[in-house]
Amino acid sequence: MPQKSLTELPSVQDFLETMGGPEIINMIKICERKRKAFTDEEVSKKMNLKVTEIRALLNKLHFRGIAIYQKSRNQKTGWYNYTWEISKKRLATIVIEQQQDVLDKLGEKQALEGDYNFFDCNNCNERLPFEVAAEYNFICPSCGGVMDSNNNPQKQKEISKKIVKIESEMVFLNQINE
Repeated sequence: MPQKSLTELPSVQDFLETMGGPEIINMIKICERKRKAFTDEEVSKKMNLKVTEIRALLNKLHFRGIAIYQKSRNQKTGWYNYTWEISKKRLATIVIEQQQDVLDKLGEKQALEGDYNFFDCNNCNERLPFEVAAEYNFICPSCGGVMDSNNNPQKQKEISKKIVKIESEMVFLNQINE
């Protein structure tokens, strides 16, 4: 896979965006480029965000075990200094777990598509297997619309493409964990 950065993977971007929006992705990209421990003030300057906003993002990552900090006391001021690191392994592990769940669901969906004849409602997009649609006399139980047969081999191909894409991303993520 041509990706050099963990944050280039769509699955990682989706996960991070749900955690903290596009800012969290940018922050991790900056931290990846540093390749060493960093302070929240350093990242704040590079991102043009308030230090409190950076700390909020770091705390969200810390809650999931992705951001790790070291605390030291400044002898002059008595204040604590925090240096942060991003655990790529932990991020990869979490995304792998999520992607495995998605793969399992896609596998079930692919099996269903292959095993059953489905009928779709013309009005509300309700999708039922033949047996259930026949019980309702091919009338949609949700809206009363007519249900038509929809055995589309294209759907199985789309599911297969999604599975292949996720598996290739997981190969890359597993390499990070090694």
